[in-house]
Amino acid sequence: MRYISTRGGIDPIPFREAVMMGLARDGGLLLPQTLPTITAGQLAGWQNLSYQQLAAEVISLFVDDIPRQVLEELIERSYGSFNHPQVTPITRRGGLYIMELFHGPTLAFKDVALQLLGNLFEYQLGLTGGHMNILGATSGDTGSAAIAGVRGKKGINIFILHPHGRTSPIQALQMTTVLDENVFNLAVEGTFDDAQSMVKELFNDLQFKDAFQLGAINSINWARVLAQVVYYVYAYLKLQKQGAEAVDFSVPTGNFGDIFAGFVAKRLLPAGCIETLILATNANDLLTRFVNQGQYAKGEVKVTSSPSMDIQVASNFERYLYYLRDEDGAQVRADMESFAASGSLDLSGLRSRVEQEFKSRSVSEAETEAMIRDFYQAEEYLLDPHTAVGVKAALDCRVDGRPVVCLATAHPAKFGEAVARAIGSEPELPPALAELADKESRCELIAADPALVRSFIEEHGLR
Repeated sequence: MRYISTRGGIDPIPFREAVMMGLARDGGLLLPQTLPTITAGQLAGWQNLSYQQLAAEVISLFVDDIPRQVLEELIERSYGSFNHPQVTPITRRGGLYIMELFHGPTLAFKDVALQLLGNLFEYQLGLTGGHMNILGATSGDTGSAAIAGVRGKKGINIFILHPHGRTSPIQALQMTTVLDENVFNLAVEGTFDDAQSMVKELFNDLQFKDAFQLGAINSINWARVLAQVVYYVYAYLKLQKQGAEAVDFSVPTGNFGDIFAGFVAKRLLPAGCIETLILATNANDLLTRFVNQGQYAKGEVKVTSSPSMDIQVASNFERYLYYLRDEDGAQVRADMESFAASGSLDLSGLRSRVEQEFKSRSVSEAETEAMIRDFYQAEEYLLDPHTAVGVKAALDCRVDGRPVVCLATAHPAKFGEAVARAIGSEPELPPALAELADKESRCELIAADPALVRSFIEEHGLR
């Protein structure tokens, strides 16, 4: 399996090189040269596999330069830290299926991918004897999950940028209370989009990227997306076993990474297994406007109770655009250059194709709060604000007779203030979160200036 750029400017590379490259050297995002497919016979043989066993089967379709036994060991180690034997268990509530993706070390869905990515980095560096400096931006959960995946690992320093004051207090503490010598937190005076833009600018400086061996942990890294594809296949198999022929998924998303993994899973599985992907956004409705109107246009970032979706530039959108443009890298490059210059793309002529894959709903703050309260009262099940956005969209967009799996992306205790506004009291904190308030924290406040980030890495990075 070889990997290419969405912008067509690199020669095909193997998986391990793609993992270490992160952002393609031409500024695009890496994708498989061709997507494999899963047959009905393969699916039947996978029906009773554990999550870890299924992960090995799915991921091995995309990886041919890591021995199978080694890959299985990396996967087992990655999910050994999860507190549920099924890794991503599914529960039926309110006529929907809730897939809980928050049973990892930092209680968020990002753990599913970042525990594996950290081990892939360590494996590759062990083979080469090299080092790397990981640079990433987070709107909330990616940072803590990435830190948990690489803290203390030899030959790796990690630099995480988060928007100062725009994550939940617990999300910030999960990052800044990790005091390992290889961990550096930078609180950016700006938005997540500002932080993400600086990360991309530094990755596109190839001389700097090479000098400091920059590695990516954001969902610009293909391995992040690949690890997430697994739980879509896992959920489909669970519901197929209960008699479902086709399944829809509702995904709260701001950066398009999690739902793009669903798009890949839909392409992998036989036709009709995954029918519709329900794209749920909060008041930052960039992606909903794209699906429903064909306009991909930046707006002003709005602060909400679901901060991980407070985004107006969705990094992984470019990967979907590549397929929407019939895998024409030159056209994608032109589109992204136009978007960079004007802040908008008119894709209304492609709406009919988009609507074959997606439905979308933007959910307001009032609707999110009401969803948390109503679901708790009716089902005695507590949703975090992001999951509530996905559940509301699922209820509004579902088709009678077809099951919908809603992705529960974070433990509700990570967003205690928002939950308290909805139900009148904060959820009980799990021990891993309750102890954070008493821990020492360390963080550097920094202006939204890529030159300052560059200088910080030059001072503290591995060389």
